[in-house]
Amino acid sequence: MVTMRHTLVALVADRPGVLNRMASLFRRRGFNIESIVVGHSELPHLSRMTIVVGGAAAMVEQVRKQLDKLIDVVKVSDISEEETIARELALIKVKATSATRSEIIQIVDVFRANIVDVAPDSLTIEVTGGEEKIDSLVNLLRSFGIREMTKTGRIAMTRGGQSPLPVSKKVSKARNQRQKTA
Repeated sequence: MVTMRHTLVALVADRPGVLNRMASLFRRRGFNIESIVVGHSELPHLSRMTIVVGGAAAMVEQVRKQLDKLIDVVKVSDISEEETIARELALIKVKATSATRSEIIQIVDVFRANIVDVAPDSLTIEVTGGEEKIDSLVNLLRSFGIREMTKTGRIAMTRGGQSPLPVSKKVSKARNQRQKTA
């Protein structure tokens, strides 16, 4: 059984408990969620989730279908095989002395990252990009001493004009009616 990383995107109702119900479904199936990012979408009262999970394609598809049946879930799509644009964000606090500060700034410039905070003994760097870019920057900064670091999970969308989550107003209205009666 071949396992790979899958990127699922979902449109869900912007209501309490939705994230918990979705995560519980993965837990019951024995999947470890590598990352999950939730934020507002272009549609009112709907949030967009990006979930990265490892597993066999058939098992992930089964979970995707079960997620699609949850009442607060409007649509779920596995975009792992699609051409996507994917980004992550990291904040990295690095030890900096007067002797190392200029070298750190040069490295940050090469990665098109930003310095968002300067302290007498540290620099805080913000970097956005693919996972490989962020990992490469982190590896270069390790020699200076990383004091603190936080990363978002992956956010992703498909390239081009077609969305894997097309939602007509009619479907959205019907889903909202079901949610109100539940």
